[in-house]
Amino acid sequence: MPMPRSPRRHASRLLLTLALVTGCHGGGTGEAKVVVPRGSSLRTAADSLARAGVIQNATAFRLYAMVRGHSRAIRAGTYVFKRGLSWGEVLDDLQGGKGLEHSITIPEGWSLAQIEPQLARVLDAPVDSVHAAVRDTALLHLLDIPTPTLEGYLFPDTYVFPEGTTPRAAVRVMVSRFQQVWRPEWDAQLQKLAMSRNDVMALAAIVEKEARLPEERPVIAAVYMNRVRAGMLLQADPTVQYALGRHVARVFYKDLEVDSPYNTYRNKGLPPGPIASPGRPSIVAALFPANVPYLFFVAHPDGHHEFTRDFRGHGIAVRAARREWDSVAALRRDPAP
Repeated sequence: MPMPRSPRRHASRLLLTLALVTGCHGGGTGEAKVVVPRGSSLRTAADSLARAGVIQNATAFRLYAMVRGHSRAIRAGTYVFKRGLSWGEVLDDLQGGKGLEHSITIPEGWSLAQIEPQLARVLDAPVDSVHAAVRDTALLHLLDIPTPTLEGYLFPDTYVFPEGTTPRAAVRVMVSRFQQVWRPEWDAQLQKLAMSRNDVMALAAIVEKEARLPEERPVIAAVYMNRVRAGMLLQADPTVQYALGRHVARVFYKDLEVDSPYNTYRNKGLPPGPIASPGRPSIVAALFPANVPYLFFVAHPDGHHEFTRDFRGHGIAVRAARREWDSVAALRRDPAP
């Protein structure tokens, strides 16, 4: 006498039969973005797929995956699926990571030393591959860059790369973004300034590192341009930090002796190239500096700078700023109860 089937097993067979009858395909057309969080179960992934319209029945899809023996082997990440894929194709994509997207945000002011390891992590590629990609001689020639790397030309933005994107391809996308941002009419401004684009990018990167208030960007750019025209050293602390190859909270006198073409305390004029990736506002500030007579500035703890025309005025401003910085340091050492 045959044993009666359990209700759960009977329901499972019915759902699987339903899946097979419907052809195991999702409905609709176009693409759908689905996020599979790290550590997600098949149930969670199936629910997300159903909500996005990639599959029509989450429970039946789970049973289908179990029958195929793929109920656990799924990769987390953000996927872009074409609607209408067979369930087998969806499962294969979830297993192999096909359709995965990798997102990276490059903040304004990041240098290659910061970008390279993050890009390698996001692309799951060796850092050496990224290191080689930012030395792409074809791109260096295209942009007329006199330095050995693409420092400053990987435009700060959020990028989404599909699975399998190589470091070289990713770098080309980021350089293309820079080329899109650079306006053709800016080339005429370069002629007015008697500067190359690389000169402007070098200045823009310094402005990016120095400015805290947006309205001060053109003024900071003007100070450095005024110093160049006066034959003065730029004496820009961010270039010294770049020459040191590491970030320091404060630049000391011993740091000013570092032997590097990027040390603007020892070398006149702009550095050989950008020290970081400037954003559009800093590039615009470098192209269109304010019409001001200032030659000096000093930073205050609240982020603003005091600008002065001569060394005497600068000395007074520096002493006032130091008192403010000392007060801030004392408060940090002795917080109020």
